[in-house]
Order: sequence, then C-alpha cells, then structure tokens
Amino acid sequence: MNPQIDINDVELSAIRAQGPGGQNVNKVSSAVHLRFAIAASSLPDPIKERLLALRDSRITRDGVVVIKAQQSRSQEANREDALRRLQQLVDSVAVLPTVRRPTKPTRGAQRRRLDGKSRDGERKQLRGKVVF
Repeated sequence: MNPQIDINDVELSAIRAQGPGGQNVNKVSSAVHLRFAIAASSLPDPIKERLLALRDSRITRDGVVVIKAQQSRSQEANREDALRRLQQLVDSVAVLPTVRRPTKPTRGAQRRRLDGKSRDGERKQLRGKVVF
C-alpha cells in the first residue's frame, strides 16, 4: 500500500500563469505553486530517504519538492494536478526495486553459443577468394 500525502504537509499558493491567454492570464491567479518539505513530512522514514536520494529537478538541495501546475484555466484543477503529480512522485519510490541476483549460464547455453560462433566463423571463411 502506497502512503498517502497529508494535505497539512503541503504548502499551496496561487500565482499567475505564464504564456499566452490574454486578459485571463494577466488578471487571474490560476496557476498553483506547490511546496512539500520531505524531511518535515509525515511520510515513513524509508520513503523520505529514497525521495531525498532521487536525482529529480523538482527536488531542491534543501529537500523541498517544488511543483508548478498551470495547465488548466481553473485554479482548483491546477491544485488537483499538482497534488496528483506529488503523489505520483511519492508512489514511484514507495515500491522497492527487486534485487538482481546474478546467475551463470548453463553448460548447454554456453555450448550452443560457442557452436553458433563456430558456424559463423566457418560461413565467413567461405566468403574468401575461390582458388582453383
């Protein structure tokens, strides 16, 4: 089960969106700026450690996740989008990667590989000049 983000740990602020949009973009603060301090959050410690270890441009040196959502004209839709993206980031580190256990190829696999290499070499030998 993936941990849910406590809304009290998230700092949301409305800002003006960038880009074209005319009067709406110039007058209405519909974009949302989300800040989430990883160390101060109520997430479990192993998830905090994995989040802080991520090489993600949205995470500052201070361990704060910064997400800007401005896709929609609605502030509420942008707020939901920012929270969804934060939850996706947390979900990505919630599942531990499986540990790879190195294995050796079987004798039969080794033999088939070497036989194939020999066949290829013989085929290439036949490509040479024909001597009468």
